[in-house]
Amino acid sequence: MADNKQENGRINGFSKLDKRQRREWLLNQFLPGRTNEEFTYFDADSGDLQQVFDNFSENTVASFPLPFGIAPNFLINGKTYAVPMVTEESSVVAAASSSAKYWLTRGGFRVEVVATEKLGQLHFRWAGHPDRRAALLPDLKAHLERATAGITDRMEARGGGVRGLTWKHLPTVDPQCYQLLVRFGTGDSMGANFINTVLEAYATELEAWSATSAALSDEERDVEVIMAILSNHTPNCVVTAAVSCPIEEMNIPGSGVDAADFVRRFRLAVDIAREDTYRAVTHNKGIMNGIDAVVLATGNDFRAVESAAHAFAAESGRYRSLSRCRVEDDIFHFELTVPLALGTVGGLTRLHPLADLALDIMGRPSARELMCIAAATGLAQNFAALRSLVTTGIQQGHMKMHLQNILSSLQASPPERQQTAEFFRGRTVSHHGVRQYLDRLREGGVGG
Repeated sequence: MADNKQENGRINGFSKLDKRQRREWLLNQFLPGRTNEEFTYFDADSGDLQQVFDNFSENTVASFPLPFGIAPNFLINGKTYAVPMVTEESSVVAAASSSAKYWLTRGGFRVEVVATEKLGQLHFRWAGHPDRRAALLPDLKAHLERATAGITDRMEARGGGVRGLTWKHLPTVDPQCYQLLVRFGTGDSMGANFINTVLEAYATELEAWSATSAALSDEERDVEVIMAILSNHTPNCVVTAAVSCPIEEMNIPGSGVDAADFVRRFRLAVDIAREDTYRAVTHNKGIMNGIDAVVLATGNDFRAVESAAHAFAAESGRYRSLSRCRVEDDIFHFELTVPLALGTVGGLTRLHPLADLALDIMGRPSARELMCIAAATGLAQNFAALRSLVTTGIQQGHMKMHLQNILSSLQASPPERQQTAEFFRGRTVSHHGVRQYLDRLREGGVGG
């Protein structure tokens, strides 16, 4: 390790150190007075299991736990689920659970997968004339299909594979810049590795085709591949979740608002998010609180899901709410349409033991079924947030959960937690206020 270490917090060969050496270097360089136990505290008891976790990323020095919670009572397309959710944000699981219970007696969530197509792109420079694209595409497509059959045949046997491709000109980038936009089906896998493998094979075969095809002139053989990569923009991998109920049954106990007035205020709140970008961003963040928690719990890629959702929200040229609300014939309708490229096989879905457990809890869903569950959870989260916003306000429920975090930071005992929670029922919660109350409680100056 001494050979790798440099002064002033700089190092060569950090990735070549083992985990113990990385921890030692951090303690020496950046953490005077801290101990190795602060890194090892959350290590798995099983060395083999910890090695699995460590291999998920690079330069690992510790594990970072997040709560794995359950939102029960989700009635989705007639089937009841307990939905696993991984999130650190207070009140997310509680809100989803409350919303699921509310809709359990009102018909539940109706969810439909609209499409499951994913996209990839091969960008290249080509010296040919744009008008030649349509004539050359059939020859190129046939070459690519033949050359990559060994890569695609297993996916095709599972109902997936390459669904089609389009040759596009991108003259605003460069007069010679082109793209193959490739459509994929990936079955129950998210498909990123499959898509990227096919695209990179296409890149190699595009160059081979340009050198050998009798359909090309000498000038048209000038091809330079720039890059090949899947797109996380998935506007053709979309699911819609919806709930509906007669207005007269939309009572919110304890809110002080009758059913008709609640629906009126709720619809206005959604319409505001449809028209005002500042509100829409926060509105959609609430939706993603639910979706991301399910995506994380099942070992899927929440960054890709987030990117796709926000691009979809802006597809009209203006960023809008992903959900919509309407009232027809005294029936309340609330629905969400969102792109969700998810998988239930491959990747971390089996490697991470809790992701595997999460899928077991939900009955080993297909990718399409998981899309339905995640979308319903997003809609439930959105409903719960808006219900609070237009009635009691968001802070009442949120701060109730946040109080527990404050008490944890102040190392409150179970009796202290109970007494503090009783004291702050109906009062404003702040870190300073809780600390003051807890200090007085510990000094014997206050009762329950």
